[in-house]
Amino acid sequence: TCVADPNALSIVVGNLLSNAISHQPDGGEVSVSVSTKDQNVLIEVSDKGPGISAEHLPRLFDRFYRVDPARGPSSGHSGLGLAIVQAIVENHHGTVEVESTPGKGSSFRVMLPVVPV
Repeated sequence: TCVADPNALSIVVGNLLSNAISHQPDGGEVSVSVSTKDQNVLIEVSDKGPGISAEHLPRLFDRFYRVDPARGPSSGHSGLGLAIVQAIVENHHGTVEVESTPGKGSSFRVMLPVVPV
């Protein structure tokens, strides 16, 4: 059993899905999987979008950071989504990480500890 706030986790998954979908070309592919791994629940959201350059990865979860400055507040993007994801996940004693390859897509993985009942 994973002890978690379902509303908060829906924000996590919603933000990751929203990002993946909004960065897809027409006809792009987004996948979501949930599994268990090493006493953790693993939630993974992957896309086949443009990917993210390695230079951006260290700051990706910073508040207000945007890989594409053109996607600013006027476009409906605040730069807070991934910071919120990270804060919620850490509040659940979990971790979030990203792997991305330019031109091939990105995978965001959330690991939440399983608590014995």
